[in-house]
Amino acid sequence: MPATPDHLSLRDALAAIVGPDRVLDRPVDLIAFASDASFYRLIPKAIVFAGSVEEVRALFVLSRERRIPMTFRAAGTSLSGQAVTDGILVEVARNWRGIQVLDRGARVKVQPGVIGAHVNHALRPFRAKMGPDPASIATCTVGGILSNNSSGMCCGVVQNAYHTLESLTFVLPSGTVIDTAAPDADEAFRRAEPALAEGLLRLKAEIEANRPLAERIRAKYRMKNTTGYSLNAFIDFDRPVDIFRNLLVGSEGTLAFIAEAVLTSVPDLPVKVTGFLIFPDLHAACAAIVPLRDAGAAALELLDRASLRSVETQAGVPPGIKALPEGAAALLVEFQGADEGARADLERAALAAASGLKLLEPARFTHDPAEQALLWKIRSGTFPSVGAVRKRGTTVLIEDVAFPVEHLADAAVDLTRLFARHRYDEAILFGHAKDGNLHFVITQSFSDSREVERYAALIDDVVELVVKKYDGALKAEHGTGRNMAPFVEAEWGPEAKAVMERLKALVDPARLLNPGVILNADPHCHLADLKPMPGVEEEVDKCIECGYCEPRCPSRELTLTPRQRIVVRREMARLEASRENPLLLESLRGAFPYMGVETCAVDGLCATACPVGIDTGQLTKRFRRASHSRRAQKLALSVARHFATVEPAMRLALRTGHAVQSLFGPRAMPFVTRVMKAFGASHQWSPEMPKPAKAPLPRTAPEGAQAIYFPACISRMMGHLPGEPDELSLVEALVRVAERAGVPVHIPLDVEGTCCGVPFSSKGYDEAHRFTVNRAIEKFWAWSREGALPVVMDTSPCTHGMLTSRAYLTPENQAKFDRLKILDSTAFAHDVLLPRLQVTRKLGSVVLHPVCSVTKMNLLPRLEGVARACAEQVTVPRDAGCCGFAGDRGFTHPELTASATKHEAREVKAGHFDGAFASSRTCEVGLTRSTGEVYRSFLYLLESATRPEAAQ
Repeated sequence: MPATPDHLSLRDALAAIVGPDRVLDRPVDLIAFASDASFYRLIPKAIVFAGSVEEVRALFVLSRERRIPMTFRAAGTSLSGQAVTDGILVEVARNWRGIQVLDRGARVKVQPGVIGAHVNHALRPFRAKMGPDPASIATCTVGGILSNNSSGMCCGVVQNAYHTLESLTFVLPSGTVIDTAAPDADEAFRRAEPALAEGLLRLKAEIEANRPLAERIRAKYRMKNTTGYSLNAFIDFDRPVDIFRNLLVGSEGTLAFIAEAVLTSVPDLPVKVTGFLIFPDLHAACAAIVPLRDAGAAALELLDRASLRSVETQAGVPPGIKALPEGAAALLVEFQGADEGARADLERAALAAASGLKLLEPARFTHDPAEQALLWKIRSGTFPSVGAVRKRGTTVLIEDVAFPVEHLADAAVDLTRLFARHRYDEAILFGHAKDGNLHFVITQSFSDSREVERYAALIDDVVELVVKKYDGALKAEHGTGRNMAPFVEAEWGPEAKAVMERLKALVDPARLLNPGVILNADPHCHLADLKPMPGVEEEVDKCIECGYCEPRCPSRELTLTPRQRIVVRREMARLEASRENPLLLESLRGAFPYMGVETCAVDGLCATACPVGIDTGQLTKRFRRASHSRRAQKLALSVARHFATVEPAMRLALRTGHAVQSLFGPRAMPFVTRVMKAFGASHQWSPEMPKPAKAPLPRTAPEGAQAIYFPACISRMMGHLPGEPDELSLVEALVRVAERAGVPVHIPLDVEGTCCGVPFSSKGYDEAHRFTVNRAIEKFWAWSREGALPVVMDTSPCTHGMLTSRAYLTPENQAKFDRLKILDSTAFAHDVLLPRLQVTRKLGSVVLHPVCSVTKMNLLPRLEGVARACAEQVTVPRDAGCCGFAGDRGFTHPELTASATKHEAREVKAGHFDGAFASSRTCEVGLTRSTGEVYRSFLYLLESATRPEAAQ
């Protein structure tokens, strides 16, 4: 590869390789990418978004020539510090997202930036899935899964990343590229890297000649173990290319870049029998693991009493949990089968295995999906519950160890004693007990040396317990990272550690590729570069920086993700307190308004993925409130009070804009709004701008009405999109289909001027928001005859806004709210109208976009249900998420919508569907703009599909 000129700055040298738009080096970007999900922080020199193997090869050359360390990162969900660096950080999540299903689901070819859950989405039609099933599968990527040899709850050591890998394409630090699936792969590897190939064979021969070491390696990998390199590759394979292929699994990005992988899939077993068994103590629960495992249990999840206590007050948790005695423990047990014919046998096996156990309550197993979901919610709620109640300024640490299953009972009890000895009173213990794999969660402050010393003493004792007493694994599935690098030799012994050192030297003699990870000469490296966690705003103070929110965020590839917003905000708070770097603080303050506030869609989807339920949009709303003057707040309140004048004005503006466009061409209005923007206007005209809604609204009779229909203000102002059929307005469509179903609705005559308050809330106008929601509830109360009739809303974000408005209501209106039944049109259409309608004509293929509020209200199944009744084929794109339109933000910041929808738009190819549908007009504008398909309300689909045949 050609060298980059020495005189170029690092930024210019990187830009020469990937282009200037894929290099970040501003302070705000460096801080945003300085953290992963671990408790370590290193500030990179630059962030690069590589997009091809050739670019990676060139980056290796640059790293080597300038002796700058380089680290590859995808999701950044690493828990042991594997994805941070003070060198060049190469992000591979954005441009390495390819998935190709092979052999009808038997195999799958994937790139490193593909999210694990997306692989399973692609395999689902073939009743298959990935072998590894980590808890972070909805966020972590294949690159991380392979690099950490991830496993999970059910896959054990048989279906983990190592054992389900078929082939890899990798790039060595030297620039050599090898596809191990090629027929001549080993020959090419030996030819291109003779010293490496010979060195691997020499290490293999030495290991096999050292019988105690070889047997130790075999024994270590009979249980979960991700400490150090995967030395079993030297025993399991003979050809150098195959040895190296599997050495890369679990190598944590320290040996090569994985550009592509082919994985074998495993069956996705749909039939499940689940039980929650309660034991008098932890020892009894652990002693039950072997008989349950031998009976065929697929999952055995252990929860100690502290874990159970952490969730006992949460909604839906059985009240009996709270009454359990001190010291009790539980096992979540699940048996799985391929078809319904196996269910009875599974239940018999489960009950028989449980019959001889020492239980506090009789064993009971369920196959009810709702009950099963609740049981798994108890298990998954343990970690976030600790995070949610931790002290300000502390972080949550999850350690990950494994013991031989036959010693698990004693080892678990010993661990709890360690927690008490080191005063970790909040510690909880849970894990994948079938494999002897335990996680313990503690909260830790690193604010002073005494706290750091306390943590160091705990880890020293954990090492002594796990390694010396039980010969277990210090890392079962989270990877060695920086956290356990000082203890690799303690676990493996000097001979195995020497093999690992020689391996690293063969591949990366300059130690520039993710240095300090797995192997580290500093015995105290696990106590260095600790992440500061200063207190910030209460809305986000509980953030544990896990990154689960990031795939849901519409601004993730434009500015900042929710995690990064919080990371930057914490750094600003730290600098404000310490006053150590005023120039950096000034830079962050200058960048944050656009990066952190203006381009946040406040859609709240981040909260649906967050383990501790944080809605980062609430932080954004706080900042927006703070940015408004008292005069601005009063002006917004005045607009809210006189909203009835806004609606006709908006319709007039749309009518005028379309008239100008028809007279002077499609470029006229965009030019006008650009000029107006220079004078302070914020909205930009686009070709997809809706036409004005029809006025007046259809006349409906209150007599005989079975529901009140409240058309959202957006439906009363915005009508059809250009290119959309305009025979019916949205309001007319709902009225007509309700009448056809024999469930007539009534639109109150005084509906104009009533707003749900969402536009004011999202912009931080609190007083206006409170006024509008209170007035709306008062009107709903009167219209519905004091709650006798349901109130139906046709725009999902508005429905969600009303359903979550209780805290902003007066006590009198809260009482009214509690007696009202407010329905989104998706629920009304699916539950009330559809059963009373006859479908007379189906469309062939339709695509749906579930807007954020549909997801948050768990209404996607109903939206899909309506669509499946009205179309032969229904597609919900894998990458469907928040469109970033955010009310009117798509008009003021169109770049947000463009970035948010680009992946979904690649799935929705214009012309491939007979219709595209959603449940929010502004979101439909954004999707139409991005995809080229004209998106409409799903109510048009329902109305068209149920027309009497004579009217077709």
